[in-house]
Amino acid sequence: MGNDHIGRPRRSLRRGRPGGALLALTLAGGLLLTGCSASDSGDSSDGSNTSRGSYGSGGLTGPLPAPAPDQSADTSQGEQTGDANREIAPSPDYLSTFALDVDTASYGFARRTLADGRLPDPATVRPEEFVNSFRQDYERPDGNGFSVTVDGARTDEEDWSLVRVGLATRTGEQEGERPPAALTFVIDISGSMAEPGRLDLAKDSLGVMTDRLRDDDSVALVTFSDEAETVLPMTRLGDHRGRVHDAIDELEPTESTNLGAGVDTGYETAVEGLRKGATNRVVLISDALANTGDTDADSILERISDARREHGITLFGVGVGSEYGDDLMERLADKGDGHTTYVSNEDDGHKVFSEQLPQNVDLTARDAKAQVAFDPATVQQFRLIGYDNRQVADEDFRDDRVDGGEVGPGHTVTALYAVRTRPGASGHLATASVRWLDPDTRTPHEESGQLETGSLDDGLWTSPNRFQVDAVAAYFADALRTGDNRWNPLPGALPLRELADRAHRVATATEDTQVRDLANAIEQASELAG
Repeated sequence: MGNDHIGRPRRSLRRGRPGGALLALTLAGGLLLTGCSASDSGDSSDGSNTSRGSYGSGGLTGPLPAPAPDQSADTSQGEQTGDANREIAPSPDYLSTFALDVDTASYGFARRTLADGRLPDPATVRPEEFVNSFRQDYERPDGNGFSVTVDGARTDEEDWSLVRVGLATRTGEQEGERPPAALTFVIDISGSMAEPGRLDLAKDSLGVMTDRLRDDDSVALVTFSDEAETVLPMTRLGDHRGRVHDAIDELEPTESTNLGAGVDTGYETAVEGLRKGATNRVVLISDALANTGDTDADSILERISDARREHGITLFGVGVGSEYGDDLMERLADKGDGHTTYVSNEDDGHKVFSEQLPQNVDLTARDAKAQVAFDPATVQQFRLIGYDNRQVADEDFRDDRVDGGEVGPGHTVTALYAVRTRPGASGHLATASVRWLDPDTRTPHEESGQLETGSLDDGLWTSPNRFQVDAVAAYFADALRTGDNRWNPLPGALPLRELADRAHRVATATEDTQVRDLANAIEQASELAG
């Protein structure tokens, strides 16, 4: 919202370097089969209502322009961004376009850092990953593709609202119906992994996962330190689980971190063991602190681009460690058509693996993008919260050559906007559309939903519980980005102590332990901020 937004002054937050880490690789097992956040199951028990937004049908054939401006209205204020040099959406602009993203690593790493008694670096805080870390109760589509929910609530700041665009795919099929998985694990065994709670827990969790996968699934193991080595080629589990366990048991930490060599060898191994009709994925487990060989994400991914494009092998990044190369891991996953998560402890990992592991490894959508068209007759100003590095040029929404995000069954994607309505505005507020390609045929599809000003809830803190959870997560991320001068505070922001109270209330209402953990993390941040 640039300099046009007038908000409350931020308090200064003291920061330090994060401390030691734990690895729960079992979480990677859950996420590599979902490719998504923890929002893989609905929860309608909290009284949330998704009917306030409308659900449109696909089949749009023309371009999606910005709504025709009302000539009597002042349209000098559109999207306000933090980067004055960003050219893809110059102001005024009433379109917002971005690639879908279901990463959650930023939230996991922030929680870990706070638990260590330190505030996270603002550069590692991505609000969309905070919001997408929580499950939603959006209506699910009957078949492949997405449902679209658009709703909103008014904040305490005059004329400012939060608007939510919620996208959901169908739930997963039964386990016996899912395709087999061909999973290549690329494991960092550099010296830093010798720290207790890293490689030792990785080995234990890999062993648990090996026992839980199906007989027709396959696993390969690649290790890297100063060099990379395939220690286990693609191996069908079946009667070979003992062989996999032996390879895991022999993993030992040594020397430096040549991440580029690890990714190269991992993809070579995945291509050699490619299984038609299976979900073929590379899973990178590392602190992403590359210090040997090629350390540039663009260069690393360019060398394996054929494997990505021709064979559809996606990359999942699993971050570990108190010292963590967040930026490199995220860029690798984004360019590898994949996702990132951050794992910190065994309890969380086993919970995700045993309770949230979905029943298939299918992709529902490739190159998925969203575009929201705000009506300048009712909207004076807006800002997309997060998705800073997932922006897409508005004119590329229907250009299917432009990369988007990959989304699987049972996933939800949430985008929040801060929206300033014109005084007394009434009528159409926004139209949200999602476009994606069928993962098999590459046929494009679209769905849309709309929101009217009259559908905005009167008060944010009396809105449905799941909406409140999303708002708390976004406000929390925004507070942690204090010190990043690209952003002014969001409208209606609360002091961290009051935000923690709101989180505890909604945690009680939803009976959701993940929301309780969010409230505790906000309390920790409040204490550290002083």
